[in-house]
Amino acid sequence: AHHVSAIVIQAQAGRTLAASSPQTAVDVLAVIEAEASRTLDEMRSMVGALRRDTDTPLTPQQGIADIGRLAETARSTIAVQVRVDGDLSALEPVVDAAAYRIAQESVTNAIRHACNATRVDIHVVAADGGVQLSVVDDGEHSGAAGIGGYGLIGMTERAKLLGGTLEAGRLPGRGWRISAELPGQRVAP
Repeated sequence: AHHVSAIVIQAQAGRTLAASSPQTAVDVLAVIEAEASRTLDEMRSMVGALRRDTDTPLTPQQGIADIGRLAETARSTIAVQVRVDGDLSALEPVVDAAAYRIAQESVTNAIRHACNATRVDIHVVAADGGVQLSVVDDGEHSGAAGIGGYGLIGMTERAKLLGGTLEAGRLPGRGWRISAELPGQRVAP
């Protein structure tokens, strides 16, 4: 984090100096390059330490096309129905992966926390260059409505980091709904 902060500060300084002192701006770029290389080395070292003594599969990130598999993994405990409408092929990979992770966490929450739930309906729709995701279960839910548990907080943060939104809450009577809207491309903060 320290190195990334230094990179940001140096980049801001370089941009300020570019017009009045081009050589100084070039020097700043060299510092940025060195800091970025150091940061990458440290990140690779950390990831290597985390992976040590494990056979981590190097498979592609799961996305919307994989949401149907959630029905297979939950089959013994709850019926999962998936419907995908529209062309979602232009989504940035990080958005595609986020949609999958939100659906996955929603199904996991339904299995763990929805009493007497029999089904979960997942509906994914291409909308305005992005994606709308709705996950609804038919279980009984106790506790406060809205964003509360770590899973829900994580889903909300994931959507927000991409420039999207996520809402969660009890439905009248029975059931719980997670509704997310994500842009097709990550929105800069």
